[in-house]
Amino acid sequence: MQFSKSENVNKSLKKMNIKTFEDVLNHLPRRYESFAYTKRKAVYENKERVVVLGKIRGKLSRPVRFSHRTLYKFYFETVDREIWSVEAWNRDYLGKYVVEGETYTLTGSFDKKRGVLTMLNLIKGEIPQDDAFRPVYSLPTDLDNRTYSALVKRTLEKYGNQCYSPVPASLKAKYRLEPMKYAYEHVHFPKSPEDIKKGMRVFKYQEALLFELKNQLVRGANKSLRKPRNRKVDREKMQRFIDSLPYKVGNDQMMAFNECLEDMDSQSVMYRLLQGDVGTGKTLVASLCAYANYLRSEQTAILAPTDTLARQHYETLKKLFEGTHVNVALLVGHMEAREKRYVYTDLEDGTIDIVVGTHALFSKSVNYAYLGLVIIDEQHKFGVNQRSQLVGKGEHADLLLMSATPIPRTLTLSIYGDLDVSTLHEFPAGKRNVKTYNMASDDPRVITRVEQSLTNGKRAFIVVPQIEGKDEETSVLEIYEKYKKLFPNKVTLIHGKVSEEDKEIATIAFKTGLCPILVATSVIEVGIDVKNADLMLIYSPSHFSLSSLHQLRGRVGRDGTPSECVLLSTLEEDDEEKLHILMETEDGFKIAEEDLRLRGPGDIAGVRQSGLPEFSYANIIDDFKIFEIARDDAATILRNRLESENLEIIEIAKEQSETSILS
Repeated sequence: MQFSKSENVNKSLKKMNIKTFEDVLNHLPRRYESFAYTKRKAVYENKERVVVLGKIRGKLSRPVRFSHRTLYKFYFETVDREIWSVEAWNRDYLGKYVVEGETYTLTGSFDKKRGVLTMLNLIKGEIPQDDAFRPVYSLPTDLDNRTYSALVKRTLEKYGNQCYSPVPASLKAKYRLEPMKYAYEHVHFPKSPEDIKKGMRVFKYQEALLFELKNQLVRGANKSLRKPRNRKVDREKMQRFIDSLPYKVGNDQMMAFNECLEDMDSQSVMYRLLQGDVGTGKTLVASLCAYANYLRSEQTAILAPTDTLARQHYETLKKLFEGTHVNVALLVGHMEAREKRYVYTDLEDGTIDIVVGTHALFSKSVNYAYLGLVIIDEQHKFGVNQRSQLVGKGEHADLLLMSATPIPRTLTLSIYGDLDVSTLHEFPAGKRNVKTYNMASDDPRVITRVEQSLTNGKRAFIVVPQIEGKDEETSVLEIYEKYKKLFPNKVTLIHGKVSEEDKEIATIAFKTGLCPILVATSVIEVGIDVKNADLMLIYSPSHFSLSSLHQLRGRVGRDGTPSECVLLSTLEEDDEEKLHILMETEDGFKIAEEDLRLRGPGDIAGVRQSGLPEFSYANIIDDFKIFEIARDDAATILRNRLESENLEIIEIAKEQSETSILS
């Protein structure tokens, strides 16, 4: 479908995967800017947004340069003779854009302590106040807001009457949901914040209702699955194994394990999520489940997202089951063909009791004698199809998913309505003592802190968001070169394009202390357990979600000694709230909740790491009541599934739920 006479516009839309008129309309603004002019005040509040009309006094001087940043300083005189001192960071275009004597609309954030306005935007001319509330879209660099907004307007005029919602008419009437055409108008071309709320109610409720319907359909389908045989776990033998462990299993861990055990003994298939913060002992609970499965004479497959994490789990289980008859094997991509063939044979004849691996576990070559339990660690790193391929290797095998992003129990029913959920709160080995603080990346104390870590015989992680970023502070390759010069023969490197063999070599060098500094991207978020690492440096932390930053922080202080996580950032306005939350709390539940709140609809906070459901319009924190209402409405729709107005939305939800892991 051609949307524009401009080939460049059509190419940009293709990049955005926009193919239909519905796609155009459903690409909603990510935020709105108000250009309503601020009335002059005697006193302005800190961080207050100011919008003024006026002129720049004098010519714009050259910008001051600070490492990779630039700063313009100038005075702005408003039409009512108010004079502002303005700072504009990283706005190199201003030198060519600003014309002396012309009138501009300036928006900025007021820094009360220094009495300056930090520039947010500078627009030529006066803005008509009936056009002062403007949407801002996420767009490719070669497509501007004005062009996309005009496209939306043309599309709405042409196709608006064809827009349709499958929400039953009785629920539309009950909640006074306006027709879709008007909902789109209010969201794309609002005259006020009230217009946006009115339109977004329609999209949020429809999305929540379909999500809750899908959850309940999946849950019903999963609960109806029956195991072909129902061998009970020998509780006495299980207890003897627990008593033989060199450490005490925590109360929280024991409670979660017993919940899993009840599911495993049930005739219905287990479909459970085990969630807990870093250090709460999810791996031990999973290991106990694997041993319980061994006692009922069935095989366990443990799936990890990386070779490194798989090998770590393999070593942990080998040590844990030392002295028992449990046969543990490893199956990862980076193994010789001969080794793999041995594993295939031993899995098929039942010699192997527990196999730990990566994607190789569900390849066509792998057949299990009697797969009874599948455990998936970092479950969000795998697609539904990959999970179903592994579970399909057994006849209705039990499934345990693990997530290191815990969410408050009040939210679990709405978010994980298709799962039973076990949550770990306690820290069996004691809570970690990790101090988190902010520092400028060019502060000389950063290097001093790395030197201290090495002097004390510790290890230091240095995390950078991208392999080849736009500047040094976002490029892992450039940061690696920098530290390699500062600390010759002491630095190693891991990122997504490094081969598994090189990752293994780098990991061993880091663990043994041969190279006590590891520079990496977020691939080390899981899978590298180095007890004596006491320093985590994170460059450009705004590129990561809060939950991801918390996971990275969890890599240090694992032996209980005081450790530090240093956020190398200038704490600009967009990052400030997020990073302060991380510095103020180590509570994974609070961090996950704040992360969801700050992200808003969809996933706009960088690399997705949490594994929580992704929504286009709703925010599970701010819109929690909508999800609660939708959950009850979904149950009512399914109870009255034969009523004609319910048929269409049930069919749509069924189509979405056909990718259920156990269906």
